[in-house]
Amino acid sequence: MAYKDYMKALKLGEKAYKDSIDQGKSPYLPVLDEILTHADIEYEIPLGVSYIPLEQVVGTATRGRTTCFSSNFMPLMQYETEFGAKWASLYNAQLEEGIRDAVKVYEYMNKYYVLEGNKRVSVLKFLDCPIILADVIRKVPKRSDEPEIRIYYEYMDFYELTKISDILFSHTGRYAKLLSAVSETPDIAWTKEMRQDFSIFYGNFYKAFVSLGGPSLKQVTNGDALLFYLTLYPYDISKDASTEEIRSNLMKIWSDVVLMGDKDAVELLMDPEKGRGFISSMFNRIRPSRRKRIAFIYDKSPSCSNWNYGHELGRLHLQQTLKEAVETYAFVAPDPDEGAEKLLEDICAEGCDIIFAASPILIRACLKAAVAHPEVIILNCSLNSSCNTVRTYHARMYEAKFLTGMIAGSLCANDKIGYIADYPIYSAAASINAFSLGVKMVNPRAKVHLTWSTLKDFPNCHNFEGENIYYISDQDIVSPENENRNFGLYQKDGEGKTNLAMSVYNWGVFYEKLVKNILYGSWKSDEVSENKAINYWWGLSAGVIDVLCSKHLPADTAKLIELMKKNIASGDFHPLSGPLIQQGGHVHYHASEVMKPEDIMRMDWLVDNVIGSIPTVDMLKEEAQPVVMLRGLYAVTAEQGGSSFL
Repeated sequence: MAYKDYMKALKLGEKAYKDSIDQGKSPYLPVLDEILTHADIEYEIPLGVSYIPLEQVVGTATRGRTTCFSSNFMPLMQYETEFGAKWASLYNAQLEEGIRDAVKVYEYMNKYYVLEGNKRVSVLKFLDCPIILADVIRKVPKRSDEPEIRIYYEYMDFYELTKISDILFSHTGRYAKLLSAVSETPDIAWTKEMRQDFSIFYGNFYKAFVSLGGPSLKQVTNGDALLFYLTLYPYDISKDASTEEIRSNLMKIWSDVVLMGDKDAVELLMDPEKGRGFISSMFNRIRPSRRKRIAFIYDKSPSCSNWNYGHELGRLHLQQTLKEAVETYAFVAPDPDEGAEKLLEDICAEGCDIIFAASPILIRACLKAAVAHPEVIILNCSLNSSCNTVRTYHARMYEAKFLTGMIAGSLCANDKIGYIADYPIYSAAASINAFSLGVKMVNPRAKVHLTWSTLKDFPNCHNFEGENIYYISDQDIVSPENENRNFGLYQKDGEGKTNLAMSVYNWGVFYEKLVKNILYGSWKSDEVSENKAINYWWGLSAGVIDVLCSKHLPADTAKLIELMKKNIASGDFHPLSGPLIQQGGHVHYHASEVMKPEDIMRMDWLVDNVIGSIPTVDMLKEEAQPVVMLRGLYAVTAEQGGSSFL
């Protein structure tokens, strides 16, 4: 038995050796001593004896007998050698009573390198054992801003609380999210019972993950998939589920799991008339057999939310313009989690055809409903979601902001302009930068002084009047209940204000065109062969945003803005084209270069004529933090420009 199995292991080793050579890689095991010649080790710490995941044992500590093993830890020596005899003896011992002696390993960056016991590791890997008993010494690298090092330090904090070592993540911030997903007290060390419960659950999850081909996914770790799963199937419900139950749920969201590792997972559709398979005006006249039921879901009542009020006006426009084809309904979710999930479930169960969720904070509820009800079209108003079960949509407000920036720059006499932003989420930096570039185009000396209305200390954080700043860009959305005139671009003169121009969302036009595409047009043909997530991101060319100029604006300035508006809408001029220089002097785009849409959406830096910065989550008001945690610019940096799965 030992001879036959050794020969099988030898063939596996020889195949791995040949494959590595063909790919131009080293055919042998990685050597920690060689890896550490390029690393800065802060200290070592013994972790004691414990079971470690065998798949994370990847190499040897020293060169020693490295050439005895292929890169997959399978043997390369012939059976007749002393090496072969010892390997076979260990193999028999494992089958008869189990290998009991712990191997000795170094752990570095969540991978293990064997100091003593290479053949034991080889035998257990051949037998597909998931774990091995090991005496572990951790080598801790010096802290730095490199993403891998930051993730590793987060892992060490996670390990200190849980003693769990086999959960890996590809991005920062996710260990903390996992702790919050599993425990109501994420900062408290896990009890023995908690570790046992989680280990059983994770064992079942990992079996399901492996059965669907999870280990072969590029840039998607077991932890990434696990955390995404728990956002839709909470731990307190899932922890007692069997492998088959977990596998069944995981299959429903597998396409989204696969997309998580794809930096180009999001397909941006920039214009309704240029989508795939857009239909002719004659075909537009065909009417559906029955009126479609369309639900609009808000996280707050439109009466107390300017953002939702704009979408409610869009719903009313849709109802009026397509009244023969649709009937619309508005709902307010009790809360973004369980309340929203129940609301969407009820709406789907009642036969709704299309659902628009107007806030990114509702994305989890949308995903869960979409998985359970694939027959319902569900869209969420947000950007850069890499989930293809829920399409997202938004407007390119940066185009309009460029125009209001031109107005501010042309009128400002002292080269100081104020800008009040709201949430530091996807596309916010693009709007700030486009405004600032519009200012620079007509007034190269002017500076844009930035603050955020969602800061804890707003409005005390920035005294525009005290700094002699009289031209200010403020919120773009107003509601009947809002009596002040702090909207759009205005001039502040003592206690009075003169409104000059306003960037506006035409959500009614947006919903009308999008629903027409669903009812009569290119919805099906928008599905790309690469199975990417689809984001609708329309702008001036689609008529879904605009700039309204007041009578107080000089006539020549108004004419210039109308001309530039036409040039942007036609594509003859792009607001975010080079040179684009970041604060501090780094050049992102040179002259004549046009910024890619994907880079605009993920923009997390400010141009050089902006005075101010992008706040972190802890600097924001409590009510703003959930949205920013989901779609915040801090996450763009953390994920290195990759698409966010939630």
